[in-house]
Amino acid sequence: MIMEQQEIIALRETVEKTSLRHIAFIMDGNGRWATRQNLPREAGHRAGADNLKSIVRLCGDIGIHAVTVYAFSTENWKRPALEVNAIMQLLDRFIAEAKASNDENGIRYVFLGDKSGLKPALAAKCTELEQLTKDNHSLLNIALNYGGRAELVHACRQLAERGGEITEADLSAALYTGHCADPDLIVRTAGEYRLSNFLLWQAAYAELYFTDVLWPDFHFADLRAAVEEFSHRKRRFGGV
Repeated sequence: MIMEQQEIIALRETVEKTSLRHIAFIMDGNGRWATRQNLPREAGHRAGADNLKSIVRLCGDIGIHAVTVYAFSTENWKRPALEVNAIMQLLDRFIAEAKASNDENGIRYVFLGDKSGLKPALAAKCTELEQLTKDNHSLLNIALNYGGRAELVHACRQLAERGGEITEADLSAALYTGHCADPDLIVRTAGEYRLSNFLLWQAAYAELYFTDVLWPDFHFADLRAAVEEFSHRKRRFGGV
């Protein structure tokens, strides 16, 4: 325990030195993790949801202000109904737990995506949690029924209805993430090397980090490896 605390303190110092404030995670590999354990895919999603809570806590411990996670894409509706229903039940449980622990965890929850695609009761619970936690200091964005292209279309439609000249700042503000800065680092687990329609606009200058580790097995050592790799990157934002 003492060693772990020392490691957290050291990693927090690295975060402060590198001005790493926002990490986004593509939480891939839940199904493959379950298959390797000879379990149904739904068990992998349960393990992934439990690990999400652990990683969010660790990110807070090391000084990360904002975390964004890809929970359910607009394309994930194509998966078997049993798996989709299990994911939605996990989300329902996650929201209930977040409400119950609001006073102690201090997290602001924002759901990125089209809530109208969810069952009305679940969509209402998402909105309720957002309102309950809107004044909290740290941020967890949950991309739910989310697609980067759909997000851009949604923003453009809003701006077109407003009329007038459109700037990059206008478009950024109209995105689902208009309430926060773009991610500094995007981490994808499970050995895939693509963004899969995630934060397409916001990823323009993010550092990308890929690991073969499956999401349920992504723990402190893996987070540390990602942060340390980030600390060695040279971010020029188009400059010299």
